[in-house]
Amino acid sequence: MEPRIWLIAGPTASGKSALALRLAGETGGEIVNADSMQLYTDLAVLSARPSAKEQDEAPHHLFGTVDAADGWSVGRWVRAAVPILDDIAARGRPAIVVGGTGLYFNALTRGLAEIPPVPAEVRRQADADFDAMGEGAFRDRLHAHDPAAAARIEYADRQRLVRAWEVFAATATPLSEWQTSGDPAFSADVWRAVALEPPRETLYARCDARFEAMIAAGALDEVRALAARNLDPALPALKAVGVRELSAHLRGETSLEAAIDAAQRETRRYAKRQGTWMRGRMADWPRLSEIDAEGQWRQFLALTPP
Repeated sequence: MEPRIWLIAGPTASGKSALALRLAGETGGEIVNADSMQLYTDLAVLSARPSAKEQDEAPHHLFGTVDAADGWSVGRWVRAAVPILDDIAARGRPAIVVGGTGLYFNALTRGLAEIPPVPAEVRRQADADFDAMGEGAFRDRLHAHDPAAAARIEYADRQRLVRAWEVFAATATPLSEWQTSGDPAFSADVWRAVALEPPRETLYARCDARFEAMIAAGALDEVRALAARNLDPALPALKAVGVRELSAHLRGETSLEAAIDAAQRETRRYAKRQGTWMRGRMADWPRLSEIDAEGQWRQFLALTPP
């Protein structure tokens, strides 16, 4: 039986969107976003959201539909995505879920208990603690309460470290426990998956080039408009790669060249973290090692013929 849901995961800049669009064209499928930053209306450039032209080529869902002031959790994404996937199936079309947010795929395929909302004050305190304590002491404190999360989260991944601590501080339950409970959204017989894992150095070069293209496409104006809203810096959209670095430049704290260099470095780190997640949580997913579009498509057809 052919799957009614295709899952395409991979690190940033690995070619996921192009592969999803081609698969949609070949199968008459509809594309559902599984990238936590491409949800936000305010981040069209910095999230590398599919262009209007690309979105015209196939139906797209959950791209740019959320305001930056409205921080979404994994549970909220699942509650939005599952009815969309059911509706696509009811119309007899395949769905293609594509993105780089591993927890979204984990929630669909393995289950994820919804974490209660973390109060804004707890989020702000967690951020302040990280700044005051430094990563080493902050990680040690997390380890005492959630050793699994502390061991899993890579060096310099401030966002996930702070998230793990704030969840424990707000709920008295380790994040790792929340992430291993719950029921999958769909049975295994309705979906098939691939994970993109191109050579690291080639991927890093593409990450660097893409951020320069983002600058040319108006990333600075995007961050300027976001900063003008004076939103809570603990909101997910404000933690997108590039926002912090370009904001520092706009405040006159660093040169544009230094901001771009810092954002490129953080993009490479983010891609590495995504790859680590896939190797740990998606070890049984077929891998596509090519990075050019034609090579990926050939590998895809060989591994999972539609």
